Amino acid sequence: MSPSQESVYPDYETETSQTSKLIKKFKETPFVPIGMAGFTAVVAYGLYKLKHRGDMKLSLHLIHMRVAAQGFAVGALTCGVLYSMFQEYVLKPKE
Repeated sequence: MSPSQESVYPDYETETSQTSKLIKKFKETPFVPIGMAGFTAVVAYGLYKLKHRGDMKLSLHLIHMRVAAQGFAVGALTCGVLYSMFQEYVLKPKE
């Protein structure tokens, strides 16, 4: 590539570290990382409680943990959508 040619991907050449992309996404949609953290917390709690499930079958325990984790993630995404709708339609002045 000669120095006189312009770059095909100018956006990717300026500050494209994974951390900066992640921070930018977190600022744009704050409920997504909350959902991811909640999902991870429910899964970790489920794995921790796996030994102390009593006489409950393993498959039933895993189903309960999956439903709880999915519920937390979907709930966080729903809150994020409602939050963005509130910002756009209620707080934004009408033109």
